[in-house]
Amino acid sequence: MNEKIGRRGLLVSGAVVGAGALVSACTSNTPVTASSAAPQAVSAGTDNDKPGEKVVIGFSAPAADHGWIAAITKNAQEAAKQYSDVELKPVEPTNDINQQISAVESLIQAKVNVLVILPNDGEQLNQVARKAMDAGIPVVNVDRVFPDKLSYRTWIGGDNYGMGVAAGHFIGKRLKDKGVSNPVILEIQGIATLPLTQDRSKGFADALQTYGFKVTAQQDAKFTVESGTQVASNLLQAHKKIDAIWNHDDDQGIGVLAAIKEAGRSEFFMVGGAGSANAMRDIQADTGVLKATVTYSPTMAASAIKLARLIAQKKGMSDLLEQQVPQSITLTSETVTKDNAAQYLPLGFES
Repeated sequence: MNEKIGRRGLLVSGAVVGAGALVSACTSNTPVTASSAAPQAVSAGTDNDKPGEKVVIGFSAPAADHGWIAAITKNAQEAAKQYSDVELKPVEPTNDINQQISAVESLIQAKVNVLVILPNDGEQLNQVARKAMDAGIPVVNVDRVFPDKLSYRTWIGGDNYGMGVAAGHFIGKRLKDKGVSNPVILEIQGIATLPLTQDRSKGFADALQTYGFKVTAQQDAKFTVESGTQVASNLLQAHKKIDAIWNHDDDQGIGVLAAIKEAGRSEFFMVGGAGSANAMRDIQADTGVLKATVTYSPTMAASAIKLARLIAQKKGMSDLLEQQVPQSITLTSETVTKDNAAQYLPLGFES
């Protein structure tokens, strides 16, 4: 799952509990009338969900090689169905860079009103995204960011550093409250060479440091179930006592949990990453080592569709005073525990 193969690129998370709701519920474009009198309270109402000018939204994303990517397309499709004034024009999902470029070019030639793109690789698709923008087609860039800001109108994605911070605080506080000193903390990454993984690890280390803790051992598991099993098995054999584990990714977490069960180990607790539905169900049940997951929600794709509609209809977001959709939206990583899992479960994806 590098940026050219599979899944999350640079940088949402469960704040799309916030972002999804924010965009769908709070999108008024009513101008504020200037006045010398005291400022009027801004109305919380919105007319933006009412049918308006028809919008054709082109959509391109990688092929579903993981539960998270599969949920990206599903979320986009479900969001588009909410609006009678939206026609979603998807192209065939692919993990081939050249095929995705050709697919996006076909959407440009079709003269869609706006494009929503989660690129297999932001750098390699930068040129075709810029081509769309130059043709007057706004681009909503999802997750893996295009390096050239002229290549997209709005970027929406998750906070990888924030994921690490959220995991670090959950683990640090829990260990501190238990009075544990010099804990053995293991970290199972996705792909170590990716900037997104490095951001997650940096956030984790920074948060742990505030409790006087540090990572004991760190290994990457390639974002796959098979590697998750192998890496977890190796770490369990190497460490006879463990206090906590952070696994970056709930898809690979299936393999990690399988290895833990096979080893019969339960003296530690674990935090997952991304917010899969199966992880949340395990957390709710509270019968194993998995006690929390930090979100990086595929609902960002649904929010991207809503943002694309607003941009094409020249509308803004009513909770903001500005008249246009922001240029960049970074979603917060939420911590899901047994206490709030029911709230987040509808946003989870199946691994």
